[in-house]
Amino acid sequence: MSTQDLVDAVGRLARPLRDDADLDPLMERIGDARVVLLGEASHGTSEFYTWRHRISRRLVEEKGFHFIAVEGDWPDCYLVNRYAKGLPSGGGTAREVLQAYSRWPTWMWANEEVVELAEWLRAHNARVPEERRAGFYGLDVYSLWDSMDVVTRYLERVDPALAERARNSYGCFDPYQQDVQEYAMATAIVPTDCEEEVVQILREMRAKGPDYEDTGREAFFNAEQNALVALNAERYYRTMVRGGAASWNVRDTHMIDTLERLLEHHGPDSKAIVWEHNTHVGDARATDMARAGMVNVGQLARERWGEQVVIAGFSSYAGSVIAGRSWGAPMQRMPVPEAREGSWEQIFHAAGAADKLVMVEELDEAEGGLDPRGHRAIGVVYNPEAERFGNYVSTVMPYRYDAMLYIDRSSALRPLHMRARDHREPADTFPSGM
Repeated sequence: MSTQDLVDAVGRLARPLRDDADLDPLMERIGDARVVLLGEASHGTSEFYTWRHRISRRLVEEKGFHFIAVEGDWPDCYLVNRYAKGLPSGGGTAREVLQAYSRWPTWMWANEEVVELAEWLRAHNARVPEERRAGFYGLDVYSLWDSMDVVTRYLERVDPALAERARNSYGCFDPYQQDVQEYAMATAIVPTDCEEEVVQILREMRAKGPDYEDTGREAFFNAEQNALVALNAERYYRTMVRGGAASWNVRDTHMIDTLERLLEHHGPDSKAIVWEHNTHVGDARATDMARAGMVNVGQLARERWGEQVVIAGFSSYAGSVIAGRSWGAPMQRMPVPEAREGSWEQIFHAAGAADKLVMVEELDEAEGGLDPRGHRAIGVVYNPEAERFGNYVSTVMPYRYDAMLYIDRSSALRPLHMRARDHREPADTFPSGM
């Protein structure tokens, strides 16, 4: 497969990536889009977070975007949302609030880069009317027990009778002692589960929603979302143990449904910024994920909102990253070796060893631009020595993204926690790290 023509095309399209003004071509491409998806090639690279912050800041200030939604747990992210909006009991500092991220991998959101984002959001929101304050929300599905706890505490305030029924229904999970691995394994062995219990509580909450209007629209929305998380988390863990694409699809469908709920909650003119891994935001139809029967947020967003969606991926040629050697292992600063020969990262490096912004949708006219090539993907679990055996997703770049922000030599982000708190061994019920 010849590469020089493709290298030359990347070189012609590339623009320097040094400061905020260099984002102008991306801002122009975004135009009046409603949903902007910002990826990352790892969950532990500083530049991916800082450039997403810079893009998000311009989108909020210049284009009136309403919130940032991330690949994080709803309850923990909602605490950041409260802090960013200056709400009562929102916390004293961003660093204090981010200590709430205690589930491994803590470094994904408990890091200095997110501290800077949260402090900027709070400062920005203090200068604008309440209805224009930018929010921060979590799209993910992992927080089964935390979300059930939020639902129960909310109902204790507004509907003690339903709170008691919720405690009884959620008690179905008590034998598993907040161990999702144990719950998932049990449902695989014995044909029984707690699905009907979580469905029933969500159904009753929605039926009685008008009765809770005095508690505030935002409070009910938060409680309802946690009930939805409980429902889909139960389904996710139950399907994960069975293998295949089903659990991935449960998770990404939950994330896109949550994004849609947030857009509806913020009104018909609302605009959203999404921070997630490239494997979630880059259109799955342009990768080998499609052959495996997997969908993702990028694909589903384009299917729901069409040209109102713009997707920007991130990548790097070499550097360092924060990750763990196995699921639940202590975080480490690891080297990222130079990218594999023939990969998209190697193509971008060969086009000039400098950071660059490339509007990759224009590569469709270049010779080799529509050829599938490996595109690096580092999860929370990473082994640099084994990278040549994996960590690359076959990708048709112009169809997967609209733009690519390429960092030639990247650096590890700065975690707030020195060590991960959960040191359980990996199991079939844990994701592979994206």
